[in-house]
Amino acid sequence: MNWYVRSESWIFIVRSYLPRLMLCSLVWEIAQMPLYTMRAEPRLRSFAFAVAHCTVGDAVIGTSALIMALTLSRAGERTIWPRKRIGWLMILLAIAYTLPSERINLADGNWAYSTWMPVVPWVDVGLAPVMQWTIVPLVTWWWANRQPFRAHGFR
Repeated sequence: MNWYVRSESWIFIVRSYLPRLMLCSLVWEIAQMPLYTMRAEPRLRSFAFAVAHCTVGDAVIGTSALIMALTLSRAGERTIWPRKRIGWLMILLAIAYTLPSERINLADGNWAYSTWMPVVPWVDVGLAPVMQWTIVPLVTWWWANRQPFRAHGFR
C-alpha cells in the first residue's frame, strides 16, 4: 500500500516534519535577511512580514518536496521508508524549484541581493538559497525521524 493512504504518513508530515521545517526555515530566514535588500524602508514591520512570508513559502516548498520524494521513492509503510533516498530526493527537488524561482523573482524585482550575498556564477543565484535547500531539509528530515515511532501515537 502506498504512503499517501496511510494515516501515519500524514500524521508524521503534519505533526513532526512540518513544525520542524517551519522552525528551521524561520531561523534560516532571519539569519539570511542581511543578504537581501528590502524594497521599503527596513522597518520592523516590513522585516517581520518578509520573514513570515518567506517562512510560509519555505513550508510549502519543503512539504511539497517531501510529498514528491515519497511518491518518487514509492514509499509504503512509514517504518520501511527509504529515508536516505527520500532525503536526497527532497534536496534535489527543492533546489530544482529554487533555481528558476530565484531567477524569476530577481528578474521581476520581487527581491534583490545585497552586496553581501555570494552568487553561484554559472546560475546567477545566491548561494544562501541553494545552501538553504541543502541544509534545512537534511536537518529537518534527521530531526523529524530522530524520534521513536511510538512518540507519534503509534505502537
